Amino acid sequence: MKIGFDAKRIVRNGTGLGSYGRTLVNDLIRRGDPDMEYFLYAPDKGRDDLRQQVIEGAQFRYPHFNSSLWRIHGIVRDLQHDGVQLYHGLSGELPIGIRKTGIRTVVTIHDLIFLRHPEFYHWIDTKLYAWKFRQTLREADRVIAISERTKQDIMELGHISDERIRLVYQSYAPRFSTTVTPAEQQEVCQRYQLPERFILNVGTIERRKNLRLAVDALPLLPSDIHLVAVGRQTKYAQTQPQSHRLHLLSGVPDSDLAVIYNLAEAFVYPSRYEGFGIPIIEAIAAGLPVVACTGSCLEEAGGPSCLYVDPDDVEGMASALLSVLEGADGRAGRIRLSQQYIERFRGTDVAGQVLDVYKELL
Repeated sequence: MKIGFDAKRIVRNGTGLGSYGRTLVNDLIRRGDPDMEYFLYAPDKGRDDLRQQVIEGAQFRYPHFNSSLWRIHGIVRDLQHDGVQLYHGLSGELPIGIRKTGIRTVVTIHDLIFLRHPEFYHWIDTKLYAWKFRQTLREADRVIAISERTKQDIMELGHISDERIRLVYQSYAPRFSTTVTPAEQQEVCQRYQLPERFILNVGTIERRKNLRLAVDALPLLPSDIHLVAVGRQTKYAQTQPQSHRLHLLSGVPDSDLAVIYNLAEAFVYPSRYEGFGIPIIEAIAAGLPVVACTGSCLEEAGGPSCLYVDPDDVEGMASALLSVLEGADGRAGRIRLSQQYIERFRGTDVAGQVLDVYKELL
C-alpha cells in the first residue's frame, strides 16, 4: 500500500504540527510493515535539520513548479502519478478534488480554536480557516481527532457524525524520556544562561497560551524560583512584566529542549484552550510534575495526577506550583502516576491505531 502525507509542516515547523507529523511518520516506519510505502509531499525542502529528523524509510516528493496552489489542488495529479492509494492530511487540510480520484483520505484535526475562540485570531484568518475546515470535511473519508475534546468540537461545529471520526491521541517523541548526561546539562545550562531553579513553559508565547498567569504567580513563590518560557514570541511576549526571574527563549532546537526539560523543577501550562497539549506529555515523560489550566482538554492530556487551576486564578496557580516544587509532599508520587498515565500515548501504539484507520479504508 502506498501512503502519502502532507509534509509541509514536517519540513517547516520545529514544534507543534511539525513535531506531530515527524513523530507519527517515524513511528510508522519503525513498525517495519513490509506492505507499506510512505511518500512525504512538501511544497519545498524546508529546513534541513527538520527534514533530517525523518528516519530512513520514507521518500520525499516536491512539486515540479513552485506554486502556492499546489497543496490545495495540483498535488492530486502527483498523487495519481505515484499510485498513492491513501493520502493523510496531517495538519487539518486536504486538497480539493482528491475524493473524486478514488484516493482514500484521512485528515488529522488538531483543534478548532478558530471557531471556538475566534477572539484569538484576525477575523480574515478565522473566515479562511473555517472555509478550509468545511472543505476538508467534504473530502475526508475519515477524520482523526487527537483528543476527545477535539472530537466533540468536530461533531458540534462540523455537523458530522462520530462514525467518520476516529480518536487517536497524539504521541510524544522518545527523546524526552531518554537519560541526559551531566555534561549535556552543564553545556545547555551555560549556553542559555539558565537559573539554578526554574519552572518551565513550552509553546508559542501568545495571548491564548496565557503565560501571564504564571508570570503573575512568580512573586508568590520562593525568590530563587524563576520561570523559563521556550517558544516563538509574538507581540504578546512584549506585554509581560519586566523581571529578572522571567527568561524568554526562542529558536531552541529539539535536542536542547529535551535537556532543558531535564533541568527544570516543574512544568506549567496555563493555556486557555488547546486541542491536546503535547508539551504536558513531554514534560511528564521527562520526569516533571505539571500544573495546567481547566477549560479545554489539558486534564485529558495530563491525567488525574497533575494539578489544574482556573486560567484567571493567580493565587491558585501559585499554590499549585508550590505543591509540586522539590521537597513538596507527594511530588514523587504525582510524577510516577503521571508517567503511568501517559503510557497510552506511547508512539508505536499510536502508530498502530493510525495504521488500523488506513487498513479500514483500504
